[in-house]
Amino acid sequence: MSRLIRAHELVAISSVSRHESELASVVEQKLRGFAHLRVERIGDNVIATTNAGFARRVLVAGHLDTVPGDASLARVDGKTLHGVGACDMKGSLSVMLELAATPPTHQDVSWVFYAREEIARSESGLVELAQLRPDLIQADVAVVAEPTGGTVEAGCQGTLRVAVTFHGRRAHTARPFTGDNAVHRLGTALTRIAAYEPRSVEIDGVVFVEQMQAVSVSGGIAPNVVPDVASVTINHRVAPDRSRDEAIAQIRRTLGDCLRDGDEVVIEDFAPPARPHLDDPMLADLVRRTGVTPRAKVGWTDVATFTEMGVPATNFGAGDPLLAHRSDEFVTEDELDVFAGVLASWLVQAP
Repeated sequence: MSRLIRAHELVAISSVSRHESELASVVEQKLRGFAHLRVERIGDNVIATTNAGFARRVLVAGHLDTVPGDASLARVDGKTLHGVGACDMKGSLSVMLELAATPPTHQDVSWVFYAREEIARSESGLVELAQLRPDLIQADVAVVAEPTGGTVEAGCQGTLRVAVTFHGRRAHTARPFTGDNAVHRLGTALTRIAAYEPRSVEIDGVVFVEQMQAVSVSGGIAPNVVPDVASVTINHRVAPDRSRDEAIAQIRRTLGDCLRDGDEVVIEDFAPPARPHLDDPMLADLVRRTGVTPRAKVGWTDVATFTEMGVPATNFGAGDPLLAHRSDEFVTEDELDVFAGVLASWLVQAP
């Protein structure tokens, strides 16, 4: 059976976030067919481990869920698999299942298939495992099989979401000089955000570029009322050399004197960044095996979750990351072959 056909089997199973049960059962059944694996299921998270007693353990993780889409439209066209989740990341999941069938020779391996990665981090299956069974996701090093086009994408950006509320004073629109228009204040802030110049920083030889965007606005009371409240939600992507407090400080610097006493800056969500860890010998060896210069991960991934647990980790998987979440998402047979070849050779290396 070709890799595309095996991957198609997974893509054809709908597994939108919070609805991964059917796919988790298929993955569990396949893994239980391999005698050298110990398989455990925690909710809709499936973990298979080898326990041959080697001195080192590596972990390969992939999420089961996809963004919303119609799984019945999955199809193989020549050497290309189309369908929601084909690239992000069921193509890589199928390779993980394939490689899990081979017993380890030099190091123990943990295969982690987890739920709810595409929604709020608080719901993540990996976070659930970290809370309930952290022993199942401990390792000396980890690979998160996010789509990277066969290149190591090191570390990840942190993501901060804040709601900024500007206050004014109500008045009649015929006499605006008696009030203070909060929407106008918001407009000035939007101009500052739009003019933000991304900060770049090199860490471990890869360059992270920060971003800041206004993602939603609200305000207004009635057509004849000067509004006294308006708000904007800001998303700030930060490099691994910045903490949450430093990211908030950057937002405040960007807004500058747009903020006044009484205005509110409320943190709605923060997921921490992760440094590249390219000084780790195993991850450096993975880079060497790809034959491609690594780059910084654009966006947030669960590399950060492993970093919080003290496990050096990186992103490496099949598929073009620019296709993730698109309606025309696809992965090619060549991309699966490259991912499988590099990962297999890395897993069997001698310490």
